[in-house]
Amino acid sequence: MGEVAVNGLEPIMAADPVDDELLLNGSPSETKENIEGLVNGVVELTERIKRRAKRPSKFMTKELSRANSDTQVIAPLRALKNSRKSRNGFGRGLPKKGGAGGKGTWGALGSELAEEELDGAIDSNDPNYDESNPEHRDFKLKVINLDRSDEELQKQISSLVAEYFDHGDTHETYLSLEELQVSTRAHLVLVTAIELAMDHKPSHREMTSVLLADLYGHMLYEPHYTKGYDVLIKNLSDLVLDTPDAPTILGNFIARSIADDCIPPKFLQSYKGKVACEHAVVTLARSDSLLSMRHGLVRLDNVWGVGGGTRPVKYLVKKMVLLLEEYLSSSDIAEATRCLQELEVPHFHHELVYEAVVMALEKMDDRTSKMMCDLLGSLHCAIIITPTQMKAGFVRVYDDMPQICVDVPPAYSILERFVMRCHAAKVVSDDVVKKLPVRGRKRFVSEGDGGRVKDDAYF
Repeated sequence: MGEVAVNGLEPIMAADPVDDELLLNGSPSETKENIEGLVNGVVELTERIKRRAKRPSKFMTKELSRANSDTQVIAPLRALKNSRKSRNGFGRGLPKKGGAGGKGTWGALGSELAEEELDGAIDSNDPNYDESNPEHRDFKLKVINLDRSDEELQKQISSLVAEYFDHGDTHETYLSLEELQVSTRAHLVLVTAIELAMDHKPSHREMTSVLLADLYGHMLYEPHYTKGYDVLIKNLSDLVLDTPDAPTILGNFIARSIADDCIPPKFLQSYKGKVACEHAVVTLARSDSLLSMRHGLVRLDNVWGVGGGTRPVKYLVKKMVLLLEEYLSSSDIAEATRCLQELEVPHFHHELVYEAVVMALEKMDDRTSKMMCDLLGSLHCAIIITPTQMKAGFVRVYDDMPQICVDVPPAYSILERFVMRCHAAKVVSDDVVKKLPVRGRKRFVSEGDGGRVKDDAYF
């Protein structure tokens, strides 16, 4: 055996004519010249591939492997896998996406300029570096027109107060009002808030009083309260057109501000004998009467009442019973409806239904039964009491019938007549009628009970 070195390659063992024939690709070689020709072909092919490209494409590798299958030339697949050049075989040999994509690439030409525009100068050594804004984020500046008219300013204040009615956070409202820069016309905050509260519920008026008290010493001061109430008193003739109770409501606000130490009591004395408008006279008289009553300053904390959800259950039950008693004496359905809505407890309306039915059972007269049916029918038609609340009230009466029957023996028969009357007036549905309890029949001694009497119960 002899050795042959070709251009720095590993020596190739040459075949001896005497030895066995050398097998290449499963076929025997005929002469030594053929072997030398194949070796020289491999060398030339290897040099030609290195000379064209260090990392040939996948397409070129397949073609070369197919063309030179006899030489057993295998391309480095790992290098082909990590190649960033085009693999379709028709490209110009440039990186994919022009060098703009992929991990480890420099990016497209000029991309560093766009990056500086987007991210900004984040290097602490950069002369444009801002310590207060290290990430160089864009800030949106809110431009406020300080030349606004009073109408435009009141519209902005009105939107903030309306948002306050939703969340109830006085501090958040104060920060929002401070952004409007209303220091020179701060009295408009009081004017706008009270005018907006006149069109809302008593609970919103209570929230307005709390807001005006919390703003004292921060945004509003005594001159602002004085000027604001003076503007409202002068505009009462216009406010009455939209809110007939405006004089009484404004009088409550003035008395509440005095109780909260926002304005002194001498504020009312300054108007005596100087007011000609009849509405203003009613307002000042209302404030004076609230302040002059016994423990008036303490009672003014609840001048608007307490919110429905925060009142105790016993207080609400007492109010509803009083409401029904006044209705029986006055027969005024509109007044009873107004009193029920002022309680602001729609989730507790089933208590009114319960008390109305029980009162009809206890009175045991046709007049009370008819009036209660008319009241429930009016509230049902106006959707003030929902069908769910109506049904819940009647079901509660059904459950308490054994106890009610102790005080009112004919309660079952009276209840049956009342439910049928309400059903005829379409106050209750068929489901409520089907659940109507029936009193069990008493069994007497003659029936062979041995003297035992069946207890009162319904099935």
